[in-house]
Amino acid sequence: MRFEWDDDQDALYRDFRRLGEEALSKDVAERDRDGVFSHEDWKICAEHGLLGLILPPEYGGSGRDPVAYVRAMEGFGHGCRDNGLTMAMGAHILAAEVPIWKYGDEDQRRRYLPELAAGRLIGANAMTEPGSGSDALSLTTTAERDGGFYRLTGRKLYVTNAPVADVFVVYATVGRNLGFTGVTAFLVERGDPGVSVRGQAEKMGLRTARWGEVELDGCRIPASRRLGAERQGGAVFARTMAWERSLLPAPWLGVLERELDECVRHCRRRRQFGKHIGHFQSVSNRIVDMRLRWELSRMLLYRAAAELDGPKPTIFPEAGKLYVSEAAVEIFTSLTQIYGALGYSSGGRTERHLRDAVGMTISSGTSDMQRVVIAGKLGITWPDTDAPTGAQSSDGSGDAR
Repeated sequence: MRFEWDDDQDALYRDFRRLGEEALSKDVAERDRDGVFSHEDWKICAEHGLLGLILPPEYGGSGRDPVAYVRAMEGFGHGCRDNGLTMAMGAHILAAEVPIWKYGDEDQRRRYLPELAAGRLIGANAMTEPGSGSDALSLTTTAERDGGFYRLTGRKLYVTNAPVADVFVVYATVGRNLGFTGVTAFLVERGDPGVSVRGQAEKMGLRTARWGEVELDGCRIPASRRLGAERQGGAVFARTMAWERSLLPAPWLGVLERELDECVRHCRRRRQFGKHIGHFQSVSNRIVDMRLRWELSRMLLYRAAAELDGPKPTIFPEAGKLYVSEAAVEIFTSLTQIYGALGYSSGGRTERHLRDAVGMTISSGTSDMQRVVIAGKLGITWPDTDAPTGAQSSDGSGDAR
């Protein structure tokens, strides 16, 4: 795939890289240690149009296509040092804005999307349950029709942005006996009666992207907040996951390039045994391998973005997410070896990036689940039921979203 950007795409890259470098991430290490989400940085991102990049202008966005989105987020990731912030933004844009944009009626779009694009509302996606992780469509949260309302009852876990979110895309079943065909999506607001939100245990990484638990105790919402048709939730979720898996890793392209460049500079400065350490093949070979992983990551992710709205589902949403997340773990593991004690120390960035990268292999579906979905699309496996390929959870056994 050729990478030749027009002036507009290059401007997006430069502008958002500069935004990350100059306006954000001044206290990331401290906030990572304490698990603090930056409302100030969120507001800055919204003011610069980052939260509405892919939404049509009539809903407060700038109408960028998926490839332009990846280019912009590649630049932002290069400049921004807060991987938790980019994770929180991805959950907000791709798992909350996208399903409302693609499946919401006009009233829902007008009500929520401009507020989400402007950062005045924060969105979250609630699918994972205590007994429903990878097998997401066996969820037990129920939606019982009550005249012009629905009553939602259930418990959702590992919901990224939950402690700070204002609106949740919640998946529930209108009949447990219906299996996956009963799944329906709803828009639940934080202030609705019967909604309670709690934070959850501290995470290994991506700590500035807060996660939590959402409990629905007979939460009564108007039927006008059903997202899409009744029993269409499986399709809503599958399409949402295609967008999320294709685009969520985009900032990591910039993160990896920045850290690889810094490693090369380090190897030119650092001397051992009378020579710069880059002259040792054990070091230079690692750097070459890391560079190749970055190049392949870039090709896969832009291919996934280019085919995102195509007529036929491809393997690239899962392949891109799988490869980029695993490549990031491998790259930061190698960087830890090159930097030695400095890489292992909390005083450097490498250990934090490594912890964050591990989280990306879990969020939006574990690496194992990505392989399961790809195998299904290749025709290697087949479902035991009529469940659609790609309907697996965004989390694996536990979501980082």
